[in-house]
Amino acid sequence: MSSDSSASPLPAERAQATQALSIGELARRAGLAPSAIRFYEQQGLMASQRSASGRRRYTRADLRRLAFIRAAQTLGLSLEEIRAALASLPEGRTPTKADWERLSRGWKTLLDERIAAMTRLRDRLGSCIGCGCLSLKSCALYNAEDAAAVRGPGARYLLGEAPATRPPASDGPPITPPADSRRSAAGRPARRG
Repeated sequence: MSSDSSASPLPAERAQATQALSIGELARRAGLAPSAIRFYEQQGLMASQRSASGRRRYTRADLRRLAFIRAAQTLGLSLEEIRAALASLPEGRTPTKADWERLSRGWKTLLDERIAAMTRLRDRLGSCIGCGCLSLKSCALYNAEDAAAVRGPGARYLLGEAPATRPPASDGPPITPPADSRRSAAGRPARRG
C-alpha cells in the first residue's frame, strides 16, 4: 500500500467527510444545546442547508466554526465582534488557523484594555463596591450629586472612567454627600443630630 499523502481518501473516508450532520448530531459533537446552534444561526454566525423535508443540515466544517465562536466568546468578545470577524472571511468559509492568528492579533489591544479594567476593578474591590456607602473618605468611585450621569448609564467609574476630580486621600478631609442624599442603610433619610 502506498504511503503517498496526496492519494485520494478511501470511499468511506470521503463519505464521512461530506456527510451532513443533523442539528442534534452537531450539538452533541460540539457540546452545545441545539437551541444554541439555532441562536447562532439566527444571529448570522453560521448557516445551515435544508434537507428536502426542511430539516437543518450541517457540515463537519461547522464544528470548527462553532469552536471558533466559542473560543472568541471565551475571550470575552461580543456576538457583534464575532460576527464582524466572520464577515471578514470569504463567504461562508470556516476560519482556518491562519485566520485565527490574523484575527486574534487584532483582538490583543481589546483584551489588554479589558485586562487593565479588570485589574483596576480587582484592586478597588476590597475598599469599595461602588455604592458610596462604605467610606466616602477614601472612595474613588464616589459620585457626588450623580455628576457621572452625563457620561452615560452604569457605574462609570467602575467602567474605568476617572472622576472629574479625585476624592482626597484617606488622610484628607472627608467628602460628604449633599445633605438631601444622606440615607440610612434602610434607604430612609438619615437622622441628624
